[in-house]
Amino acid sequence: MTTALANWNGEEMPLADVRVPALDRAFLFGDAVYEVIRLYRGRPWKLEEHLGRLRASTEAVRISGVDEAVLRRRLLETIEHSRVCEGLAYLQVTRGAARRSHGFPAHCRPNVLIYAEEYADPYADKRELGVEAITYPDIRWARNEIKATSLLANCLAAQAAVEAGAAESILVDTGGFVTEGSHTSVFAVKEGSVVISPASTKVLPGITKRQVITLARQSGIAITEGRLKKDDLWAVDEVFLTGTPEEILPVTAIDGKAVGSGAPGPVTRRLQQTFKETLEQWLEETVPR
Repeated sequence: MTTALANWNGEEMPLADVRVPALDRAFLFGDAVYEVIRLYRGRPWKLEEHLGRLRASTEAVRISGVDEAVLRRRLLETIEHSRVCEGLAYLQVTRGAARRSHGFPAHCRPNVLIYAEEYADPYADKRELGVEAITYPDIRWARNEIKATSLLANCLAAQAAVEAGAAESILVDTGGFVTEGSHTSVFAVKEGSVVISPASTKVLPGITKRQVITLARQSGIAITEGRLKKDDLWAVDEVFLTGTPEEILPVTAIDGKAVGSGAPGPVTRRLQQTFKETLEQWLEETVPR
């Protein structure tokens, strides 16, 4: 496995050599935003979509002073220089380092971390067999459409899944409605129609989520927008999760109870195949000349 390569404010170095100031606001307050990009054959998948979401996140939290063209160039150079073939690229923008005070500092330069590392896909078998999930209270803040680094509530939910021997926690808000997973988007299938949660501040606008919606429409699969109650998870025919590392991941049981037939369903399988074909086509089209 190659050593992860980082770029810290324009300087390339091994990831292990990066030193973050103790007064960086990401370290003190989680005052930062980030993106994770999948690398296939050394190429960043859905790059423009990720950069667009990063821009929306920085604008939402009012981090300024980031040159997007420079950031994009550094990201691509880091990926190229890392020689990572199958991997992940991580991109984080913090408000910067300043004297510790809750209010925004008057003068602060953003710190930008980029790194690329190999990724031994742990979901390959799980995509075929399906996974188990648990439900967990959604105790996060009210602006989950922002991809912020303050993820303690997500970590607690993810750890609950680990301790239960499950792959993911499906979050349920105080009204009893499903929002999303601790690190994934949640889809259901009912009578052949894919059910998605409406866009809101409670859910992240997932990049893979958007792609699956597009693939479903292109494949003639109906899309229904609606909020699922917790009990609906066992009344639907299929449940699947999406995310940058996960791609499309079937859920066969939740809280120890089978979903649908207890096996990956036909709509999930169709979307997985369409995703694979779309990815392969993109890779063929972007082969370096």
